[in-house]
Amino acid sequence: MKRFLASLGLATLVALPVAPVRAAGPSLAPVVAPGDWINGTATAADLKGKVVLVDVFTFACYNCKNITPNLRKLRAQTSSADLAIVGVHAPETAYEKDRAHVVSNLKALGISWPVRTDNDFAVWRSYGVEYWPTQLLFDRHGVLRKTVIGDSQDTVVDSTIAELIAEK
Repeated sequence: MKRFLASLGLATLVALPVAPVRAAGPSLAPVVAPGDWINGTATAADLKGKVVLVDVFTFACYNCKNITPNLRKLRAQTSSADLAIVGVHAPETAYEKDRAHVVSNLKALGISWPVRTDNDFAVWRSYGVEYWPTQLLFDRHGVLRKTVIGDSQDTVVDSTIAELIAEK
């Protein structure tokens, strides 16, 4: 290494202190932008300082239905001061675009957290989502830290949320 540095005309390598840098990633802005909400709204103020799980789904998707019990469990077992769950309903069919169908199916599925309808796929596109379901996990600073695609990922989701909550 000394020879390499000398060949560059450098006799020593100086280590400068570096402040920790938080990786920049997509923010929560597309989720909390004005839109059509069911079960209340989620604003930037509501989510500030919380770990946020954004569930991008459609109510008729079999795989999406498979993750709903874990979301209900997380909501029941985790303090609302630490975790917020927000749904983004991105319909696959014209039937799923109908707000009345969305409302009745959310009730049937036991989804009581705020859900933003995304009939124009604006939120979907802003995060580069390609599949149902996709779960976006944000840290307390609103930075996207993990994307989980598909069902049968409850262990990954749960452990990531626990890690992000512990980062206080």
